[in-house]
Amino acid sequence: MKSKILISALLLSYVCSAQADPLSAWNDSASKQAIEQWVQNATNQDRSTFIPPDKRYVVFDNDGTLWPEAPLTFQLRFAVDEIKRLAPEHPEWKNDPVVSAVLKDDFRTVAQSGEKGLMQLLELTHSNITTDEFAQRVSNWVDSHQDQRFGCRYDQMGYQPMRQLLDYLRDNGFKTWIISGGGIDFMRVLAQKMYGIPPEQVVGSFSLSEFSLTDNGTQLRKTMKGAFNDDAAAKPVAIHLFMGQRPVAAFGNSDGDLAMLQYTAANPDFRTFGLLVHHTDAEREYAYDSHPPASGKLIEGLKMAQEKGWTVVDMKQDWKTVFDPALCK
Repeated sequence: MKSKILISALLLSYVCSAQADPLSAWNDSASKQAIEQWVQNATNQDRSTFIPPDKRYVVFDNDGTLWPEAPLTFQLRFAVDEIKRLAPEHPEWKNDPVVSAVLKDDFRTVAQSGEKGLMQLLELTHSNITTDEFAQRVSNWVDSHQDQRFGCRYDQMGYQPMRQLLDYLRDNGFKTWIISGGGIDFMRVLAQKMYGIPPEQVVGSFSLSEFSLTDNGTQLRKTMKGAFNDDAAAKPVAIHLFMGQRPVAAFGNSDGDLAMLQYTAANPDFRTFGLLVHHTDAEREYAYDSHPPASGKLIEGLKMAQEKGWTVVDMKQDWKTVFDPALCK
């Protein structure tokens, strides 16, 4: 009887411990330990590494760091689906080689069109509409589309370990921001629900909107004027513009995030933390670094992480789950 009671007690203790682990989707690896150790050091007032709560700003890339960017980024997938939805209303588009390639799912031709082709798709699907109408289109797309490989909606595909990490940091007094090359208006529709990050803490690529009075009040209409691409060296610029102070931790996954990690690491006042997500799991997600399917090249970042002591997360080895199994197969 005593042995049964002891076994039951041990099982209960194990279950409670698992439930209490805020990073339960992470394996107990060096990456998880590095995160926990840094947070403990930063939040313990008795240590020289203590960071005051009003300075605990941390920044996250989005594509490839919080949700997948392969085989296409979600925003490009949205643009493709919008082109297909709107094409019957615009017969003049059929003569455009980039649009024609989209309609044929010929993404090699789309890729070969480069930045010019991408900007063309964005102009057709992201401009000359009000900001409210654009947000509604994104919401409608999320409600009506799902990822074919994983069988779940795009707003259910936030990486479970990273979502736990966001919660863990906030529970310890950190303010979480998104600093991403993705479109600011696109991400703001999804970030609160997916990550618990409010719109004012989402910073991304943008172009200027135009204000006007209407019979019903006012409106902002999206344009392609004054485009700002929030990637690479532009990320520290955006951090300064929108946040007004240097972060104490930065999380990314590609060489496009290097400037953000370097800017954070150079914080003269605090011991900072840097982390790169390395996509190594072809079975549960995708595996790439030097040759990504669309974006997210990671070459220099791996070298610099070793030099700077940044944490590199091996997705295959460090994560118990990639997506929430209750949502995605």
